[in-house]
Formats: sequence, structure tokens, C-alpha cells
Amino acid sequence: MRALLTVLVLLAWLAVGGLGGMAQGSLSEVQTNDQAAFLPSSAESTRADELAEEFAGDQPLPALLVATASGGGELSPEQLAAAEEFAGQVPELELADGRVLGDVLEGPVPVIPAEDGEALLLPISINGDEAEENVGDTGERTGNVVVSEVRTLAADTLAGADLDTWVTGPAGFVSDLGAAFGGIDGVLLLVALVVVLVILVVVYRSPILPFTVLLTAVFSLCAAALVIKPLAGSGALLLNGQSQGILSILVIGAATDYSLLLVARYREELTRNAEPRQAMAQAWRASVPPVLASAGTVIVGLLCLLLSDLGSNASLGPVGAIGIAAAVLGALTLLPALLLVAGSRSRALFWPRRPQYRPDAAPASEDSAGLWGRIAGAVARRPRLIWGTTAVALLALAVFLPTLQAEGTGEGDVFLNPTEAVEGQDVLVEHFEGAGQVQPLVIITAEGSAEDAVEAVEGVEGVESAQVVTGEDDAPVVVDGLVEIQAATTATSESQEATVVAGEVRQTVRDVDPDALVGGAAAQRLDTQETAEQDLRTIVPLVLAVIFVMLVILLRAIVAPLVILAVNVLSFAATLGLSAIFFNHVFDFPGADASVPLFGFVFLVALSIDYSIFLMTRVREESLEHGTRSGVRRGLTMTGGVITSAGLVLAATFGALVVIPLLFLVQLAFIVAVGVLIDTFIVRSLLVSGLVYDIGRTVWWPWKARVPEDEDDSTAAAQQTTAVGSSA
Repeated sequence: MRALLTVLVLLAWLAVGGLGGMAQGSLSEVQTNDQAAFLPSSAESTRADELAEEFAGDQPLPALLVATASGGGELSPEQLAAAEEFAGQVPELELADGRVLGDVLEGPVPVIPAEDGEALLLPISINGDEAEENVGDTGERTGNVVVSEVRTLAADTLAGADLDTWVTGPAGFVSDLGAAFGGIDGVLLLVALVVVLVILVVVYRSPILPFTVLLTAVFSLCAAALVIKPLAGSGALLLNGQSQGILSILVIGAATDYSLLLVARYREELTRNAEPRQAMAQAWRASVPPVLASAGTVIVGLLCLLLSDLGSNASLGPVGAIGIAAAVLGALTLLPALLLVAGSRSRALFWPRRPQYRPDAAPASEDSAGLWGRIAGAVARRPRLIWGTTAVALLALAVFLPTLQAEGTGEGDVFLNPTEAVEGQDVLVEHFEGAGQVQPLVIITAEGSAEDAVEAVEGVEGVESAQVVTGEDDAPVVVDGLVEIQAATTATSESQEATVVAGEVRQTVRDVDPDALVGGAAAQRLDTQETAEQDLRTIVPLVLAVIFVMLVILLRAIVAPLVILAVNVLSFAATLGLSAIFFNHVFDFPGADASVPLFGFVFLVALSIDYSIFLMTRVREESLEHGTRSGVRRGLTMTGGVITSAGLVLAATFGALVVIPLLFLVQLAFIVAVGVLIDTFIVRSLLVSGLVYDIGRTVWWPWKARVPEDEDDSTAAAQQTTAVGSSA
């Protein structure tokens, strides 16, 4: 029956791998990367844009083709003629579903020369409803297809007229963003798997075992994709490129960590049990509590993101939770089946370092040799000095936390590699005034306040012009007593400068009409940044409370969870302080997305708690038999190697996010990777161990009676009693 169960588990996972592999490869088809789609319906820009549709219908998605002479200087008549011919060809381009571009564009494509005569602008307005629809069954968004087709046509035709061309504007930025996320299914996954494989080979020094663990991680990712794709396709949750990239890294890292814990315990049990199945049964029972507790903590922490008002943040909660659940399922079912499939020869998987059955071998103690035995001994000799010095060093880094510039960035700052949209925007700003007219700020105000509102808005620094939307008779368009004002900014709507102007315009128009609403692309970014800041203040305390409750349940104590929580918060603050130093002075980043601190907190605190859980569950297990201080030494000795390996794996997998050249992902990769390394090598090994050792048996309060007294505590108590008796 056990053999049959093993075979059934393997067959079930083969089915999951087959179906889930196809789902994983096509997850990008159900992505949504539109910033407006993530804003809540209560956001001011959302309400303003909905009202604006009543004035002019759905707003188009502009793609702006900018052209200059290849050698610089003024454009020739021949080049102007080539541009005119190109503008006529654009609507005739065929799409994959048989339509032509003219079917999805709003009107012809004009050719607008710059005043300096050195550039041309061809605005291509894509129908707003069509832009987000797929082209036939290709899975490609219409807006991205239009940008791709126009870029190809420009390269084929205008290059022959010695014209350099760029397609920029909102549609160009969306297309380049999608292209950047295109590496998630291939490059990111491949890099992460290779990095994990290298670490596993170093850890296990075995040619077989690393592939067993890696296979578990890959199948776990397939299981997660099998659940997430239909949910995202039906609209039950929103999946964007960031969430998909984080999902891949999270599942691979978590599944590998849980596998490392199980394999380490299995190796340990193989020295005590002659039969591999008995050893696996013992290892499985010992590993399930810490794995479930760690995974449960991460899952609950991620689900706290559901309280976010941003759809991109809220959706990451269930996406990540599903990924962690799949990782647990793989580590606790698929991995044991793979390890046992060889039957009595399962020890061969560890070749050439096969664990030998030694029933008479003495159990490991706090005096065990090896690196972690020596570290545990050092902590035991001077616990207060070690944890005090470590805490001071972390506090010194935490001082730099306020210097982290996480107010938000413009669209152009998101890309770390040169992109056509960013380069084209620079050319556009250089040769054309009024770049902010492409996607102006939209102001909805009462008809009676229109004139005063226009005057007030024009007085805002950074606003180039403001005017009321009029009809064919040049009279203001009035809908339910409201009018629309469009304000063009001097900066492009994709820039952070325009976002700041949007905030100032809001404050200004509210002095004229308290009920006025400000929308538009820049206002959407402003709402996104402000909502992310509010989420940080709301979700962080909730995550801490949830983690505390989980730790109390797991460790059956209150003092120990408080210690762990305080230490991890200090570790997070130190990590952000160190990140601020590198972001501002080493990498010279233009700032950080407002969601970076929140995502960094959720992932770093929730994931780093894992290692404290792995350590403290073993410490508690040993403390129940040998006392707390002896339990700390034994627990650190026994878990040091596996937890360090797990930390290296998780740091490396998150570090793989840097292959996606987007500011948000690179910063998140740095924060989580560095934070995990700090927690693994410093916080858990020195600060937590030293504190718990120094506190002693009291750390298990109020249920410390279950834990025997340490030998040194008992001796001290006896000496104190004798001294009191002699004095009497």
C-alpha cells in the first residue's frame, strides 16, 4: 500500500506538471498592466475619469511617433513627403485577425512638424475600448500590436529616407513595459533555477539530490500556475507582470527552503533508522510543524495585502498565498515520494555522501564539532556581548531608513535599460512644446465655478494651459451641471513632475470648488502613490499582529514571539537603511516606487520569520528535554547549516529578479536578498540566539513550567538557598 501510494502521488504530480506547465507558459496572456485598472473605484482620478467619459466618451490611447533627420538638422522636403506617405500607410497595416489598423484607430494619422523644423510628430490615437482587447487568439493586446506594427513599418520605410524614429507616448510605454515583463516566463525562471541548482550542488555535493529538490520546486510552480491562470482569466484576481515575476521567485525559493529542511531531517533520521521509509516517516513528522507554521505565517501575511486599496497589491496577496501553498504541497508530498521511489536504495540519492545507519552513535549535542557548534559555543560564552553588539550595529543602519526616497517615480524612471519609449519621450520634449497636452489633467467642476477654476489652475506652476471643453458651437459642454477642464502640463504626463503638479492642481481647484475632481494619467499615478502610502500604514501593524499570534500558537509562549518579532522589525529597518544608502549613493536611483517599502516589509518580515521558526521550533524541542540554554546551543548547532543554505537559496532566487530591468523589481530584489542574508547570518545566528540564551527559561513564559530548568540555573538557585540558610 505504501508503494502504491508513492506511485499514485508521482502520477498525480506528473499530471499537474503537464497541465500546469502549459498554464505557466501562458500566464502572461492574462496579465493586466494598466495602472488605472488597479485603482479603487473610490479614487478621485477614477471618479473624475468616469465623469469625463460623459463629455467625450472613452479616451483613446495615444502612440506618438517622433522622427528626426539621421544626421541632425532641419528636415528636407523629401523627408516630409516620406512621412506623409508613411502616415497614409499606417491605417492599412493588417492585423493577425484580418482587420487593418484603421479599424482600431480614431481618425487619420496627421504629420505635425516641429517649430524648429528638425522633428516630426505623428500622433496615432488607438481606440480606448480596442486597446485592451486581444487581437484574435494571439493573446496580444491591440495597443501593443499597433506599437509593434508601427515600429516595424517605420524601420522599413522611414529609415530609407534617413529618418530616425521612435514610438513613445502612453501606448509606447505600455508596450515596452510588456516587453520587459516578457522575460519572466523565460529568462527569469531559467536564471533562478540555475542559481538554485548551483547552490544545491554546493550544499549537497551530490549529482542527484539537487535535481530532486529542483524538480519539486518546478512542479510546485506548475501547480500554482494551474490554479492562478483560470482565476486571472475569469477576472477573479488581477495578475500583473510584477506579481507573476514575484510568484515564480517565491515558489522556487519557498519550495527549495522547505525541501532543504525535510531533506536535512531525513538525512539525520537515516543514521538512526535502517529502513528509509521509517526514516522518512520520522523526518516527515518532525518537519511538518515548522514547515506548516512557516508557510502559514507567510500565507496569512500575504493575505493581509487583500486590505490594500490598490488592485495590484491586493491581488498579490492571493497569488503569493497560492504559490506558498503549492510549495508546501510539493515539499511534503512530491519530494518524499521522489526520495522513496528507489526503495531500499534511497540512500544512493545522497551519493557520494550517503548517510550510514549507526544505531549506536551518540546523538548530537551542544558540544558537537563543526562551524555551527563553535558559533553556538561562542554565543553561550558571551551572549549579552554578542546580541548587544549586533543590535547596536543594526540600529546604526536603521538610522538611514528616513533617507529612503519612496515617494514614487515617473514612467521613464521605471526602465533601467534604454527603451524606445523613453528615448522618444526625450526627443519629443526637446523639439515640441506642450508635451503634456497628449494626456492632460482632467478637472470636473461645477458650471458656475468653471471660469474661476481655469484661472486658478493656470496660476499653478507647471501648468502650461487650461481650458473648458467646448462643443461644436464653442459653448462649454455641460453635463448635469458639471463642466470639464483640460489642463496641459509642461512636463509629460508620464513624468513624476506631472504627478506633483496634479497634486498642486487638486489643492488649488478645491479652494474654488470643494467638490471638484482631478483625473488624468498623472492624477492616476498620484492616487496610486498616495494609496500605497496609506496601505503601508494600515497593513504593516496587521501583519505584525498576525505573525505574533501565529508564533504564540507555535511556540506556546508570549515572551519568545515578542523577542522574535522585535528582532525582525529591527532587521527590516536596518535592511531599508542599508538599501537607502545603496539606492541613493551607489546605484544613484531616481527614487523608489511607493509600494517598495510595503512589499519589502511583507516579504522580508514574513519570510525571515521562517528562519526564526525553524530555529526556535528545534530549540523548543531540545529545551523540553535539556533546558533552554542547552536547547539554544543544540538547536543552533543542528539547524545552522540547513537554515543558512535555505537563506542563501531564497536570497539568490529573489536576487534573480535583477534580470528584469525594471526599477521596482531590482529594488525589491536588493531589499529581500540583502535582508534575508542579514537575517540568516546575523540576526538568527547571533541576535536571536544570544537574546534567548541570555533570557533563559523565562523566554517560554507564561508556560515555562513545561520546560525544565537549566543546570546552571538550578545550581545558582541551590547556592542562593544555602547562602540564605547560613545567614539565618
